[in-house]
Amino acid sequence: MRGRKFGRELVHGVSNEMIRLARIVSIVVLVANSSLAQTVNNGEIVPGDSLVVDGIPKIPASLAETVNRYTNAWGFRVAGWELTKRELLFKNLAGSETWILRGDTPGVSPKLSFFIPTGVYDVYHQPQAKYLVYNKDINGNDFFQFYLYDISTRKSTLITDGKSRNTEPVWSNRGDIIIYSSSPPNGHGVDLSIINPLDTKTVRLLVEGKGNYLKAYDWSDDDHKAVFCNFASNTVSTLWIVDVATGEKTLLSPKKGKEDEYYDYPQFSKDGMGVYVVTDHDSEFRRLAYVDLATRRYKYLSDDIKWDVEEFRLAPDGKSLAFVSNEDGVSRLHILDTKVGKEKMAPSLPAGIISDLQWHSNSVDLAFNFRSPRTPNDVYSVDAKTGKIDHWYKGVTSGIDFDKLPEPQQISWKSFDGKVISGFLYRPPATFRGKRPVIVNIHGGPEEQYRPEFGYHNNYFLNELGIALIFPNVRGSSGYGKSFLKLDNGVLRVNAWKDVGTLLDWIKTQGDLDADRVMIQGGSYGGYLALSVATNYSERIRAAISDSGPSNLVTFNENTAGWRRDLQSSSCQVPARQFWNTS
Repeated sequence: MRGRKFGRELVHGVSNEMIRLARIVSIVVLVANSSLAQTVNNGEIVPGDSLVVDGIPKIPASLAETVNRYTNAWGFRVAGWELTKRELLFKNLAGSETWILRGDTPGVSPKLSFFIPTGVYDVYHQPQAKYLVYNKDINGNDFFQFYLYDISTRKSTLITDGKSRNTEPVWSNRGDIIIYSSSPPNGHGVDLSIINPLDTKTVRLLVEGKGNYLKAYDWSDDDHKAVFCNFASNTVSTLWIVDVATGEKTLLSPKKGKEDEYYDYPQFSKDGMGVYVVTDHDSEFRRLAYVDLATRRYKYLSDDIKWDVEEFRLAPDGKSLAFVSNEDGVSRLHILDTKVGKEKMAPSLPAGIISDLQWHSNSVDLAFNFRSPRTPNDVYSVDAKTGKIDHWYKGVTSGIDFDKLPEPQQISWKSFDGKVISGFLYRPPATFRGKRPVIVNIHGGPEEQYRPEFGYHNNYFLNELGIALIFPNVRGSSGYGKSFLKLDNGVLRVNAWKDVGTLLDWIKTQGDLDADRVMIQGGSYGGYLALSVATNYSERIRAAISDSGPSNLVTFNENTAGWRRDLQSSSCQVPARQFWNTS
């Protein structure tokens, strides 16, 4: 966000009220980001030197204090289980120090176990819990380096070259090797590399990406092989096994016909006879499948769920498998009996987003993170035998009762061509009278999906200013099948902002929403759509804010990092100039 301009240069529209509304939003975003503005002078917030502002009025410190009550909410995330005891490990990655905490009782605040005195992106524990690997970049340059952290001595050692970009390490079962994704400086694509973290001279290239993005997920039980995915784009990938000694690769997903396919999250079965994977092979949605390595036959384990499976984790004994389905933006947890291939329970949880499944070594206790509009992050566990749910940790809410925040309503409307488009509407508390102004906030991607999670500064707009919030999932969003995902490809891109145009029609039909006071905003690809809506429907909106929204794909792609460029080019599916010149 360094050097970003808020105010006139990113605001488009037709009235002074539009400018006022956009400035309010800009001010709130500014004071919500402590890295951009930290100085208080004579009761006013003074923007830092890294931020250029234009047309923004003076910001009282009292406003920052109010907004911070919403933005300072936070929560520890699950980091795993203690090896033998029924104790959970938590991590806090926010701030300049990374904390690892330990909790022995659900609902009781965890205690600090140790901390790493530097801000890191994430931590990855060795199975034997003697070491962990963490990665961090320098001043947000996105070139992540790995460090080995000795838990007993509290010492860190740099294990990568300081120049390449390194992410997503996977420890071997013996805990002596990691496979990770790596891209050399100014290189193209992302390779797979391998290293013994205790001996940096052992680093070697395992599989070359050749312009694609390679990511490893799991080791075979004997540590002789690893399973990985080769991503040609965000929605196209193939499934492979590699011999870690020789580098010999075996393709598990031979393409049939012209239809592109997607594979993700592969894991070896306990007996090594097959691989579990999420795939849209022969399906509109991403299903959980078992691939028999001898016959290469696929057995589908979630056929009855007509939504995407987005994550799964096999229990250490191989007898149970937990997976999460994304059902219209809301997570549903399922636990499968692998012997019969049937679901044995679907624990009942609040509506929200479940992630980071973590089995205890006892193969009974399953922990996970939980986010929702009313919590930044909670941690739960479920007993896979009884279905009993324990609430281990509740996010910190800075004195505001977030349990009273309005919950979202799922909405849908017909677009210009009859396609049904959906999204989430947050209505302000009933204490606000009259028709309410509206902010339409469009997600990035384009292959992303807005899902109901904690709103931070958006909760300020909702709860303090009485502004209604709409988060549409226009065509091209994930989560609604691969046909819907392709509806904005290439020259069809114009239809995505037409979906927003028909949303403006829908707002007119709502008696409590003010169609004359609508602002469009979005980040990244959502910022592009905000600019497109401002260009094509300027007479129907009061403001538009584009946060890092590209307006020219050609120059954007020419100036992005080499490892990312090829993936983005392949996602366009038509020449870049034709792709972008659609509005």
